[in-house]
Amino acid sequence: MGAWAGSRRGRLFLLSLLFLLLAGSPARGQLRYAVPEELEHGAFVANLGEDLGLDVSTLSARRFRIVSRAGARQHLEVNLENGILFVNERIDREEVCEAGGTCLLHLQLLVESPLELYRVEVEVLDINDHAPTFPWQEYVLEVAESAVLGARFPLESAQDPDVGTNSVHTYRLSPNSFFSLEVQTRSDASKFAELVLERALDREQQRVHRVLLTALDGGVPERSGTAHILVTVLDANDNVPVFDQPSYGVSLPEDAPAGTLVIQLNATDLDEGPNGEIEYSFSGHAPPRVRELFHIEPRSGQVLLKGRLDYERASLHELYVQAKDRGPSAVAVHCRVLVHLLDVNDNAPEVTLTSVSTPVLEDAPPGTVIAVISVLDRDSGDNGRVSCEVDPNVPFELRSSFRNYYTLVTTQALDREVVPEYNVSITARDMGSPALLTRSTLTVPVSDVNDNAPRFLQPSYSVYVMENNAPGASICSVSALDPDCQQNAYLSYSIADGHIHGMPVGTYVSINSDSGHMYALRSLDYEQIRSFQIQVQAQDAGFPPLSANVTVHIFVLDQNDNAPVIVSPLPHNGSVATELVPRSARPGYLVGTVSAVDADAGLNSRLSYQLLQATDFTLFSVAPDTGELRTLRSFLEQDATRQRLVVQVRDSGQPALSATVSLLLSVVETMPQTLSDFSEFSLPPEVSSSSSLTLYLLVSLGSISFTFLLAILILTAIRCRGGWRSRQGDSCSPPRCHCCPGSRPSSDGLKTSNLTAQPPAGTTAATCLDVPAGGPPGYCYKVCLGPESAQSDFMFLKPCSPPRNNEKDPGKRSRPDQHLQVSKEVKQPNTDWLPSSMQRPALKRYQIQPCRSRGNRWNG
Repeated sequence: MGAWAGSRRGRLFLLSLLFLLLAGSPARGQLRYAVPEELEHGAFVANLGEDLGLDVSTLSARRFRIVSRAGARQHLEVNLENGILFVNERIDREEVCEAGGTCLLHLQLLVESPLELYRVEVEVLDINDHAPTFPWQEYVLEVAESAVLGARFPLESAQDPDVGTNSVHTYRLSPNSFFSLEVQTRSDASKFAELVLERALDREQQRVHRVLLTALDGGVPERSGTAHILVTVLDANDNVPVFDQPSYGVSLPEDAPAGTLVIQLNATDLDEGPNGEIEYSFSGHAPPRVRELFHIEPRSGQVLLKGRLDYERASLHELYVQAKDRGPSAVAVHCRVLVHLLDVNDNAPEVTLTSVSTPVLEDAPPGTVIAVISVLDRDSGDNGRVSCEVDPNVPFELRSSFRNYYTLVTTQALDREVVPEYNVSITARDMGSPALLTRSTLTVPVSDVNDNAPRFLQPSYSVYVMENNAPGASICSVSALDPDCQQNAYLSYSIADGHIHGMPVGTYVSINSDSGHMYALRSLDYEQIRSFQIQVQAQDAGFPPLSANVTVHIFVLDQNDNAPVIVSPLPHNGSVATELVPRSARPGYLVGTVSAVDADAGLNSRLSYQLLQATDFTLFSVAPDTGELRTLRSFLEQDATRQRLVVQVRDSGQPALSATVSLLLSVVETMPQTLSDFSEFSLPPEVSSSSSLTLYLLVSLGSISFTFLLAILILTAIRCRGGWRSRQGDSCSPPRCHCCPGSRPSSDGLKTSNLTAQPPAGTTAATCLDVPAGGPPGYCYKVCLGPESAQSDFMFLKPCSPPRNNEKDPGKRSRPDQHLQVSKEVKQPNTDWLPSSMQRPALKRYQIQPCRSRGNRWNG
């Protein structure tokens, strides 16, 4: 037995090599090979890598594989290391292909990057691995002794699952003197044997005859099967049933219900009685599948449908029916019934996603392959022809590559921000009537690419921050959106490089890169910086990164953090400011004006004046808006000659801040020519020295300075001409306010001024001073005499505008000897100019020389 098995494996190997040499070459992109059945695992079938022209080293990376339906057995497999197609499990041709004919295994080979599909057909060749077999090992044949010579008795046929030459080829009968054997061929080329009576039988001489029937196939080596035939000689039942025809054919739709009449068989027997009564039955070698599907009525001969037919499984069923009378020594006769099934459209198309490449990038070009789809309809003809389509409302289409194979490709550019995911409905419809269809939905997610820059919620931001803010406090938050997703939508915020007043912007504000919250890094001062702007950038984390900018305007709000500063009167050397008041002063006499400035803005710089302390509150009053100190009544004899006053200056902020100044007023009978402490600026102590040398030096220096200052003032007056004309309404007098060209110290120690304006009777005079370059840039400060030249002093600060272009005639400028008028409106300090802490002391360094008119002295 072992030697036979070894020779069998050797013969299988030789057959395998022979079939491989005869394997077909690829045609129309399809390869065909042949392999014998029953090969062991690992047997070589073909070198697919070489035949398909693929690089063997990339097969594993490109996922080269055989695509099969779910649940199907994988008879063949591919070795990814060398591209060889080999036998994965033993192939039994009779199990794989139930019907006869060519047995093909259809393989679909798939390789990715790029996606390619190949079809390979492998024909399973039959080998002679089955011997013929009879339904029974012993067969009883009853023959009437009256049988004539040459009578034929059909014998049970042997069955061999093999096909072609390996199937039943012939029969042999053991030697005997009564019977011979004739082998007949059916229309389907199958063989069957008939026992022929060669010599008359005599039951009295021999009741039983035993012969051996041998069936042989045509394979190499030859196989055979035997059955013992026991011939019993019966008494004469001379006639046997006869069918109308030896073979019948009938067509039946595959969806016929159980109980359907397939055919009515009719056989006749010329005998009478029990010898003429016929019974029908399936012959002994009818396959089990036929007995499951069909049933025959023994007495009527009706063949009825018992099971459910399936055209796709078998389109033809062959029934062998025998008829036998009920008489003694009855002889059975046989007929064949061929049942052809008619295909009906009872199978909907099957849609299989062979390969899916998802998700797809949103910038994938049109024509990108998304999936490979196979459709199958088990019906035949028009019922098995399938068309496949997708919903026209999606940017995809199907392209046919092979029969019943489609590729799903894109037709246009995708945009994940518009449609992040597509549900592609694939409809497969056959050509049957009525048509059957199958819908399958493929979900195609769209993968994001960084194709959208961030976008801020506002085109620009305006932020208002109160000054004196705490460093590190949050001042605002900016926010941007990015319609991309995941890393492409992750935003980081930063501040663009720049400078604010010469300092890097990073020293003023910072920003949280994740949240967009902005923080002030220093305490802001409204008096130093009122507004600035920065550029904030939002950048995503995509590759390459995209960004957007937005401008953030930061406005500093004023806070009442600066108290008023008294600029007039100023005390000498830290002592109390003094002033002389004539005893003859009438009610309303202008003693002087208290002037103050506040570096804040708005309400915080609006000042009000009040008399806080006084020796006699009934004698003096302070104008709350202008700070003018006037007498309320005439002096009486009992009034003290020295009046001490404390004036408070308060701003309008919340909380209000204030400053006070102390005044010492001396009531005198006559007014000496002295410089009043109500002037904004005090003379240096050195000037009042009684030293004659100092006086001579001062006179000389004053003369030189006067000449130089006069030239400077003339040039300044020419440049300021246009500005003074544009501000006539705010000047000291309706025409204009003239700036004093300068003053020269008098011989008595610079205590009086030599600049006088002589207005005509009934008019008032005003004298103004332009503060030189020591003051804030762009402002001209003027001190003017009040309207009551005989009994009041008046001063205010006013900005000086640059000359206008349309003022072309320099001769129209007022000269020092022109008549002057004093404005009756007292002006508050200009809140647009806020002097810094370093600029305020500069106001004390300048001298205002008084102007005299008709004996009226300016003591302020």
